[in-house]
Amino acid sequence: MTHSPTHKPDTEDTANISTDTSKDSLDGLPKGPLSGIRVLDLSRILAGPSCTQLLGDYGADVVKVEKPGAGDDTRKWGPPYVPDDEGNDTTESAYYLCANRNKRSVAIDISSEQGAKTIRKLAEKCDIFIENFKLGGLEKFGLDYKSLRKHNPALIYCSITGFGQTGPNAHLPGYDIMAQGFGGIMSLTGVADGEPVKVAVGVADVVCGLYAATAILAAIRHRDLSGEGQYIDIALVDTQISWLVNEGANYLASGDVPKRRGNEHPNIVPYQVFEARDGYVIVAVGNDGQFARFCSILGREDLAKNPDYSTNEKRVENRQVLIELLQAEIVRFGKNDLLGQMGQNNVPSGPINNLEEVFSSEQVAARNMRISMDHPLSQSGTVELIGNPVKFSKTPVTYSRAPPVCGEHTSEVMDEWLPEFEGKI
Repeated sequence: MTHSPTHKPDTEDTANISTDTSKDSLDGLPKGPLSGIRVLDLSRILAGPSCTQLLGDYGADVVKVEKPGAGDDTRKWGPPYVPDDEGNDTTESAYYLCANRNKRSVAIDISSEQGAKTIRKLAEKCDIFIENFKLGGLEKFGLDYKSLRKHNPALIYCSITGFGQTGPNAHLPGYDIMAQGFGGIMSLTGVADGEPVKVAVGVADVVCGLYAATAILAAIRHRDLSGEGQYIDIALVDTQISWLVNEGANYLASGDVPKRRGNEHPNIVPYQVFEARDGYVIVAVGNDGQFARFCSILGREDLAKNPDYSTNEKRVENRQVLIELLQAEIVRFGKNDLLGQMGQNNVPSGPINNLEEVFSSEQVAARNMRISMDHPLSQSGTVELIGNPVKFSKTPVTYSRAPPVCGEHTSEVMDEWLPEFEGKI
């Protein structure tokens, strides 16, 4: 029988309880909104782990199943790696750390008869099973949805693949850059006369993981009402196409294939990066009033009054000439001076920070977006990670477990989930 999904939220007001990164501090804090939910995670790389990390942040008990002696492929995706007490690289890469906190790791060889049997037994005790093997890859081990639901009909089973379970490309492997290429985002990214460019981070993977998490939450709601589990089929390419958003809708409405515009916006002008005298600034004019105020700052009120630029529709139509005129004026300003004046006049603008500037900013500190967690292999005893952006008023996110060492919790999980199971794993 599956572990109970029921969780009754605390009734007292806990809006002022702050997120704490130490495990000991969890005593006395309200449990996360997914407390009581068990997740068996057979995913690796980024999409699946991003999903399960989020579920873990929300209080679910996430058990990550890894190959003995090897673990998640990303453990070796470095440098950089976590340095040990002697300053040498460990087997824990920064890439692995980014998506694997709030989980426990068990080392089980699912390709062995005994290992597959163990996973089947664990699946009987969990609420959610998530995997990103190739199409049909788990069927031969009896770990597909059809096999597992026989013993746990309330199971929510989520499969993440490159192209989904159906269609002519279903058999193809899925990698982030391939999804970005097939799904069209690379055709829109980069300068107009340059090569197609992928987004710098694995955004297709991460957004797929977010979609997977929301789908799982919806399935939990359905199960709470009906008692029924279900199968979730989610693909990198499908989710990447879904976030083409306005550019995708532009094409569907007009039939015109969008072109790469660098940092320019297809529907708003000026909304892009400009070069100031000592660096770059973002100008994000969203309406005609903001444009008029921006022109006043530049000393070019005439541009706002010019019928070729007075409305956004005309600015989009005449963008090439207008951008050249604006750039000629903006380059006369220092970036901080221009940003200051724009802020005072309520014209949307911003700097372009490097990551040192991002993570040292007061805003990041105020929002707890940089966290420190104890780690047994780290030379300093801790690792620095990116925080969860969600701020609950009643059930704050807590960081109870650092990204685990491969197989770190095998005995612990077996004792908790399968105390009656005496078989070897």
